[in-house]
Amino acid sequence: MVSTRDLAELPDIDALRRLMQSLAVLDAILMPEWQYRLFSFNSKWSKGEQMGSMRDGQGDDLFAHFTKAGCFLKGFAHEAPMTPYLEQPKRVWPGVLDSVPKAFAKSLAEPAFSMEDTTFCVWRLKGDPAWSCGDIKYPKAKDPDGSGWLLSYYDGKPATYRKYAADYFEADVPLKLVRAVYAHQPLTEEMVEALNPETALRELSDDLAKIGYPAK
Repeated sequence: MVSTRDLAELPDIDALRRLMQSLAVLDAILMPEWQYRLFSFNSKWSKGEQMGSMRDGQGDDLFAHFTKAGCFLKGFAHEAPMTPYLEQPKRVWPGVLDSVPKAFAKSLAEPAFSMEDTTFCVWRLKGDPAWSCGDIKYPKAKDPDGSGWLLSYYDGKPATYRKYAADYFEADVPLKLVRAVYAHQPLTEEMVEALNPETALRELSDDLAKIGYPAK
């Protein structure tokens, strides 16, 4: 399972970017209303920057900031034992943000990420062989910072999304089509109809442009 205690299965920077785009596209097809989607991606976040996100509507979130330096990823699970709200005034758990490279200073200061609400943080500079996180003394718990469940969607396995779609949207999505979107095959009208007969490719044009995903 992907978590801050074991980041080996988290895809590299480019693969994670593509995966986040795929997740955002699939959610856009299955749920036309943006506020009810779990996954989003903005390929035009800022000049030379992109941003992938996940929000569960219950106060938990994850943001991935793709910059020239690499990728900075923060997550917040409000019920995790490492929630900042255990302290008054609230305080991010020691070690979570203490050793973030200076190259990600802009990410740390980004208001949209609400860094004061953070239970875990991982990063990877371009050229790094692996993802990193801080030197943290974790409390005794199965998933102390919530990374185990928030990062679980990013294992790169199409079956993971198919299960999520069944649970979240009550949709039985064909695994072969999830694989196709994970592989960034250009969307066709037939693919969209098979995933959700109530939407059409033309209705996704704005979403696809924002996400940066190809279509025929």
